[in-house]
Amino acid sequence: MNNSVEIKNLDLHFGAVKVLQNLNLEIGKGEFLVLLGSSGCGKSTLLNCIAGLLDVTAGQIHINDTNVTWSEPSERGIGMVFQSYALYPQMTVEGNLSFGLKNAKLPKAEIAKRVKRASEILQIEPLLKRKPAALSGGQRQRVAIGRALVRDVDVFLFDEPLSNLDAKLRAELRVEIKRLHQKLENTMIYVTHDQIEAMTLADRIAIMRGGQIMQLGSPDDIYGRPLNRYVADFIGSPSMNFFDGAITNGAFTVGDLTIPLTGYDFVSGGPVDGAATLGIRPEHVVTGELVENEPIRIDVDVELIEPTGSDKLIDCEVAGHPFRVRMDGQAQVSVGEKLRIGIDPARASLFDAATEVRL
Repeated sequence: MNNSVEIKNLDLHFGAVKVLQNLNLEIGKGEFLVLLGSSGCGKSTLLNCIAGLLDVTAGQIHINDTNVTWSEPSERGIGMVFQSYALYPQMTVEGNLSFGLKNAKLPKAEIAKRVKRASEILQIEPLLKRKPAALSGGQRQRVAIGRALVRDVDVFLFDEPLSNLDAKLRAELRVEIKRLHQKLENTMIYVTHDQIEAMTLADRIAIMRGGQIMQLGSPDDIYGRPLNRYVADFIGSPSMNFFDGAITNGAFTVGDLTIPLTGYDFVSGGPVDGAATLGIRPEHVVTGELVENEPIRIDVDVELIEPTGSDKLIDCEVAGHPFRVRMDGQAQVSVGEKLRIGIDPARASLFDAATEVRL
């Protein structure tokens, strides 16, 4: 794969605080990579290092095979979209889009052509004569994206661009950004703490924690085969159910519940006896007529029901552990009744109790 951005052994320290540590990452040409993690994990810091807004302590950054580690942001061939729109309030939309190009002393005809193209792609042509104060949040963010777009660069950096918008607008703009990537085929690096954004937008996701990448893979890989307990817990809403127990003689035991591990795809070899954690996603728990087809069947008491419209989330208890089940929104169920659930160990995740690494 031809790499558009390559990060080699990157360190960033603020005094004695190590923010990024020996970080390596290769991003292919035309790839949409999402940096995902909770606040303080280093994702925006890494993006700012790529942009040249922070000086790295050690390591190198290459963009399109050029070492840009110590280059100015304007020399890196990037366009950046921030969480705050950072528009000039006294300028029209057209003025905001063209400002950087005028500073770069591009010919007027070229500026007009780029502004026209960006406004058509983002469907903001009717807004060109307005000032930011007359725009909605979604329109302002489109203008901010347009300002990066007119630069005609190979790499776009997005730093939580949708987090200031309401849920409906966020969903709409998310689709637009995905369409934009399909149309332009540029490399995009996108920072978010929103796992839905990450899962829907990304070709690959890098899940970060404590300045390091916990897992790098496709959304399907990260959701289906999390490499460690942190990733398993972070991805998925509601989060995965966990049982702390032990593997003995090819089965996982927790309290009085024994789950044979037949069909489970171990990372290397077969089951090794010892303390372990088993995780099962609420949406992988079977209810209704299909329960009898599942290898493990358990009767539980319904303690709480959370209707979400398309789904119902059921709170219960299994082997002394809180347990959540996702059911169809039309399912007939009431608090206090018995519910039979089915679990297939092949859809579970097993982690070593000490290292929290996938087994």
